[in-house]
Amino acid sequence: MIYAKALFLIIGLSAGRFAAAADPVEVMAGSELEQENDTAQRRELFPLYSVGTRCARRGCSVYNQVTAVNPIMSLASENVNSKGPIKALEMLAMNDDMNTVVYSDSMCTRRRAMARAAGLAAGLALSQVKAPGFAAETKSVKMGSDSGQLVFVPDDIKICKGDTVTWINNKGGPHNVVFDEEAIPSGVNVDSISMDSQLGEEGEKFSMKFDTPGDYAYFCEPHRGAGMNGNLKVE
Repeated sequence: MIYAKALFLIIGLSAGRFAAAADPVEVMAGSELEQENDTAQRRELFPLYSVGTRCARRGCSVYNQVTAVNPIMSLASENVNSKGPIKALEMLAMNDDMNTVVYSDSMCTRRRAMARAAGLAAGLALSQVKAPGFAAETKSVKMGSDSGQLVFVPDDIKICKGDTVTWINNKGGPHNVVFDEEAIPSGVNVDSISMDSQLGEEGEKFSMKFDTPGDYAYFCEPHRGAGMNGNLKVE
């Protein structure tokens, strides 16, 4: 339901943005591409942008193909003000993203696609929504419950690659975040993601960005015996 509402919002915003700017040449080009895409096994979900959505279902994002199509269609900053190719690519990318939101089985893939589509509908350039950290988020974890229990709240979270987790000292401190070197992805240095010290004052924070997918287990060193443990999954 959340994705459906967001998609209708994106369609409404983007329709006004692109309809006023479309010219007969672009419409004709889109029509020819639509005829070519009729051979796809499944009907396109969003024919309003009638180009390239087969890529969304096959995982070959338009963002990885743009510079290979034609030098004129490069995402370089000097081409951002172009009235022709860039506009067509924006339509292609938005269509690709909206179909990805519906068809993908990955929460993180859907979230990134939704963020890019919303950015394009709001008027951002392809180069901006293509940036690696564009759709990144930050999730917060309390260290100690509001009632003083020695727990992480929440103690089990899921994030996407490139997201950040911020631990906030709440009640029952001092607290810290120490990762279990036996329960983190291979190749990750446990010291580089664990805290060197402890947080004593309420409201103090510790943040860490995670770029390696996998499962992570961590604990509060002073209160590990009391069961203050947490789990993190990075997709």
